[in-house]
Amino acid sequence: MNILIDADGCPVVDLTLQIAKQFGVPVTILCDTAHQIEREGAQTLVFDKGADSVDFALVNRVKPGDIVVTQDYGLASMCLAKRARVLNQNGLEYTADNMEALMLRRYENKKLLRAGKHPKGSAKRTKEQDEAFVTTLTDVLASI
Repeated sequence: MNILIDADGCPVVDLTLQIAKQFGVPVTILCDTAHQIEREGAQTLVFDKGADSVDFALVNRVKPGDIVVTQDYGLASMCLAKRARVLNQNGLEYTADNMEALMLRRYENKKLLRAGKHPKGSAKRTKEQDEAFVTTLTDVLASI
């Protein structure tokens, strides 16, 4: 088992590394040339900057039982299809049960953008979001 992090814009890289170290789980950070993220204790793979280049590289590497950290619903859906466990940065575990609603929300937001309307952006990251992520990742690793 490995933890793979879609690290472009991911606020929980360091938290993931801390928890993975406690459980002795290897971590791979995947990013593009615009967001090179090097951390001690993790392997970093850097890919050309381009639409979804990191996403496709991650999907090609994920194996059943791996854990993926991403905020991208589309990537999460592809990783679920490969039988990985997938978490977002706020502690939500993506599942077959919640993926349809999340993909619908993504579709609706893209429709608004095409119509020239900009949906409200994300609020500033909170300590509670970090705590929820730590709890979820710890629980997932403890259950394996």
